[in-house]
Amino acid sequence: VQVEESGGGLVQAGGSLRLSCAASGFTLDDFTVGWFRQSPGKEREGVSAIVMKDGGAYVHSSLKGRFTISKDNAKNTVYLQMNSLKPEDTGVYYCAAVDWSLRYYSDSMYPSDYRHWGQGTQVTVSS
Repeated sequence: VQVEESGGGLVQAGGSLRLSCAASGFTLDDFTVGWFRQSPGKEREGVSAIVMKDGGAYVHSSLKGRFTISKDNAKNTVYLQMNSLKPEDTGVYYCAAVDWSLRYYSDSMYPSDYRHWGQGTQVTVSS
């Protein structure tokens, strides 16, 4: 059971990146997949999540309008589209998965909600 992130990199402020989270060894159909980020000296924070079964999606209230989460069940992959990036978006972005449906109705997404984690991908936004 493994999830792996890709798509990070260096981008100028105002630019875009699309992160991918691909699963291997299992199908994500019955999972919730989440994205977290962590910058130096800060706690890991929840960014976005999606229920693979029905596409129910959550994006942190401070990121709505800039970040979008989507899925491709056939490819066993979840995407995080990040637009209008800001230097404060810099950090390591982690993909995580858990084998039940999680629905967030407030900014209460926590790392302890998830069981399987990727190694992370670095996103650096220069000013």
